[in-house]
Amino acid sequence: MWIILKAALSMAGLGLGLGIILGIAHKKFAVEVDPNVEKILNVLPGANCGACGYAGCEGAAEAIAKGEAPVEACVAGGHEIAEQVAHILGKDVQRKRKPTVSLVHCKGGKSKVSHRYRYDGIPSCSMAQQVASGPLMCTYGCLGFGDCVRACPFGALSLDGNSIPQVDVDKCTGCGLCAKTCPKDIISLVPKDVPVIVFCNSKDKPRIKRNICTVSCIGCKACEKVCEVDAVVVQNNLAVVNYEKCNGCGKCVGKCPRDCLNFLELKA
Repeated sequence: MWIILKAALSMAGLGLGLGIILGIAHKKFAVEVDPNVEKILNVLPGANCGACGYAGCEGAAEAIAKGEAPVEACVAGGHEIAEQVAHILGKDVQRKRKPTVSLVHCKGGKSKVSHRYRYDGIPSCSMAQQVASGPLMCTYGCLGFGDCVRACPFGALSLDGNSIPQVDVDKCTGCGLCAKTCPKDIISLVPKDVPVIVFCNSKDKPRIKRNICTVSCIGCKACEKVCEVDAVVVQNNLAVVNYEKCNGCGKCVGKCPRDCLNFLELKA
């Protein structure tokens, strides 16, 4: 009995000693946490999308609190979140970021562009791209397997019946993750108020484009000729819109014979 009691007392003493040591170590080596980090973290979206350049919202909050990142660092949060973060730190928002949304510069899809072969591999754009640049005759076109849809942490993209991603403007935060995911580089961030968009990304010769896709830009310059403010020019066989000059009159849209130049119409 005495042996058991002695063992129990020894264990209790050892536990007490270790507890005291741990308590002292905790106080000695404790890392002081900036209270602003938690406050900033509470106003950030919490999507951990990484568009700010940090691994997640916590990393961004710490960097902002330390002054290593600007109060406008959260791309997904936009100007409203930047204002809240600035208020926490007693600072001013240095620049107001113009709201942007993602846009897919392609209207081809599975029914409007010719195929070179049938792809039966993993349903992923990045995987299909590795097999001779994908099954489409147009090597610039959207592969339609939805890598961008899966990459969006806000559920702002969905594939339509033609396997072309559509953007829900109310959900899109302009974080740009879909653009980074696209192996064809056909997704870009555009201001929400842009008037006219070129829904084509192919720089192939007009003759090639005309034969493989019914909605491709063939560089006919009809849009360029009708524009009275010189806002549309054809470069590398593709129409390009200068938004500094474009007034949204729509004459170029009405003149385009291929329906690849159109007004920005995002799913809302």
